[in-house]
Amino acid sequence: MLKYIGLTIFFCCIGLPTSVLAQQEKPNVLIIMIDDLNDCITHWGGHRQSLTPNMTRLAESGVSFKRAYTNAPMCGPSRASLFTGIYPHHSRNYYQAPWFKNEVLRNSRTMMEQFKAAGYQVLGSGKIMHHNRNSMWSHFENPADYSPTPFDGQDRIPHPDVPAPFADIGWVDGSLGPFINLEGRKSKDGKPLHWTTGNPQIGYRPMRYVNDEDRDPTPDEVNAKWAADQLHALARNPTQPFFLAVGFLRPHTPLVAPQQYFDRFPLEDIELAVIQSNDDEDTHLRFAYQDGDVHALRFGKEMFEAIAKAYGSTEAGLKKWTQAYLACVAAVDDNVGQVLDALEESPLHNNTIVVLASDHGFHMGEKDYLYKNSLWEESTRIPLMIRVPGLTKPGSEVERVVSLIDVYPTLADLCGLSKETESDRAFTMKNTQGHPLDGYSLRPLLKNPKKKSWGGSRAALTTVYAGQKHQSLPTEQHYAIRTQHFRYILYNTGQEELYDHRNDPYEWQNVADQKGKYRRKKSKMRKLLKDLVAPVQLKGFEQ
Repeated sequence: MLKYIGLTIFFCCIGLPTSVLAQQEKPNVLIIMIDDLNDCITHWGGHRQSLTPNMTRLAESGVSFKRAYTNAPMCGPSRASLFTGIYPHHSRNYYQAPWFKNEVLRNSRTMMEQFKAAGYQVLGSGKIMHHNRNSMWSHFENPADYSPTPFDGQDRIPHPDVPAPFADIGWVDGSLGPFINLEGRKSKDGKPLHWTTGNPQIGYRPMRYVNDEDRDPTPDEVNAKWAADQLHALARNPTQPFFLAVGFLRPHTPLVAPQQYFDRFPLEDIELAVIQSNDDEDTHLRFAYQDGDVHALRFGKEMFEAIAKAYGSTEAGLKKWTQAYLACVAAVDDNVGQVLDALEESPLHNNTIVVLASDHGFHMGEKDYLYKNSLWEESTRIPLMIRVPGLTKPGSEVERVVSLIDVYPTLADLCGLSKETESDRAFTMKNTQGHPLDGYSLRPLLKNPKKKSWGGSRAALTTVYAGQKHQSLPTEQHYAIRTQHFRYILYNTGQEELYDHRNDPYEWQNVADQKGKYRRKKSKMRKLLKDLVAPVQLKGFEQ
């Protein structure tokens, strides 16, 4: 007791008001967002060659949600749903349109706005929401930057070593490979090449690269340093609680990283994901996109076919892709490590909640598909790790099904943003045109990872946009739900898929048309989906 009396006298003597001490009793929040990251994390059940010591370190210090899922497997709607806490079918924000032009979402407070209103210093940099608004933040540093990319003086182009037809896809999705010295290299049109970073918002600037030891930093490295510097500064001057979010782009395409990361994964040693030949034959996505007008629905098939043609075979193409993906994951893991080091070296470590998540997964050739935006496991499952000082036990794992919709109410609960988070779910609405939070606090699972009933849904709901042809109507989109042991998919054509993860963890066998126990299970899953999207009436519910 004398120690605390002495500390109070000390702070009063130096002029620091005791109200600041009271403010600092609120936990800080650090959110680390990683783009397009699937389960390629060491010991996460994904690619066994992945090297992620820093993300693994975070997982071992907190709680890993091993069955966490996105609510929309595309950047824009996933992040809009995560940071507003509203399902896409409630907001009708299904695709890449700016969330702040959506009537429901602009009349609901984002997570950042809610923390700012609660007296937090709200800081961010990198790709957090797909479309940013600086007014949400106390300070926002760098907008999303998908580079570095080769530049010919007029246009950004794919990595010059990538052959057609994969390179024909373009500088974003048709580009992979290590940084190389571009001095003397020219485009197909004979234009000299150099590396560039930037985006239309801030303009483009050259990036110098001679070799890995003599180069400018990548945008992800810039954001990692910024976040680490902010944490050091906040530790020196803790005037108010903070909410700090940093968003890393890799392993989003283009899959370009320093050579040292590619060297960790020699091409001749690369193992492919576990793939079954012709695994897409009993699926229905191809029928769904024949009726749609969204290129992204069929893009995964086109990328898969293009990379096989570009490198001479499916195996050779997927090896190049897998090497580049693993290299980019290893690179972003080092960025994560820099941020975690800064936090753990400071006293902030004892009062800062850490959340690491991805916006969606990514196929590595499974189901003859190389992209996101599917309703299968590879595209919808995401890494989610949460560490809460004083609450979570190191190395805990949760097997209950959760989704990104639960992150907002969890942080609101843990940080006391609403006195009645669970009973008053409308506290984030600006007016009646907004929508209450759809998710539930994960606090019960953070406290007891083995808890069977925690208050949230027993299924994760994911939506895929069917295109403008369907006028954004909730009834016309594609849906999936994932429970502890089953995945059920209902396309807007009325076609169904059902996978039994107890016997089929890779979703190789669609059992939706089988009779007996699977017919009964399909009926139960359809009802569960109906309850989740009520009062929306989807095709197939009349069966």
